Parts: sequence; structure tokens; C-alpha cells
Amino acid sequence: MLIMVDSQAVKNTCKTSIASKGFCHYKVTNGIKRHLGVDTLGLPFMTHCTKANVSDDQGLIEMFGQNMDYFRARLVDIPKLTILMDNGYHPQKITVELEKIYSTFH
Repeated sequence: MLIMVDSQAVKNTCKTSIASKGFCHYKVTNGIKRHLGVDTLGLPFMTHCTKANVSDDQGLIEMFGQNMDYFRARLVDIPKLTILMDNGYHPQKITVELEKIYSTFH
């Protein structure tokens, strides 16, 4: 299985509470960050929304953690998962954290 992931920092409306906003210093944006995982056809597979100051790595880890039930239910069907990501992510950190999450379901 192949999943492509990325995130996007966007401004939210002026009516949004301060508690839901964050500042992304990469994009110089005050608002939220949308994390998205898509399949090989570009169809949304999983999504997650955080404050803009949450790192891409942490958003990806949270997104996969929230969707771990799907992977646990399909362990036989998914022998290997490949995640494609851009340079904004740190694969070593993500691998360690996802292995921790995955090991709790065994």
C-alpha cells in the first residue's frame, strides 16, 4: 500500500477562537494546518487538522495514530506500507514514533 502525505498551513477565519490557532514559522501563517494522506489515485485516505504550529512530523504521527484501527483491521491485506513525503518531514523520527504506535496494537 502506498500513501502520499503532505500538510498545508492556512489562515482561519476571524471568528475562530485563539485556542484553535497557531503560528507556522515555515509559512509565516497564523491559523491551522491540514494534514492529508492520499492514495495512488490522489483520493483522500485520511485527514487531520491541527494548530499551524504543530510540526509536519507530529501531525502525520497523530493522523496515523487516529487511523490505526483501519490498519489493524487489515493487517493481512497490507503486508507493507510505503509513505511518500517531502523534505518537510524527518523519516527517522516518524519511523520510531509509528513503530511505538503500531506495537501497542499487537
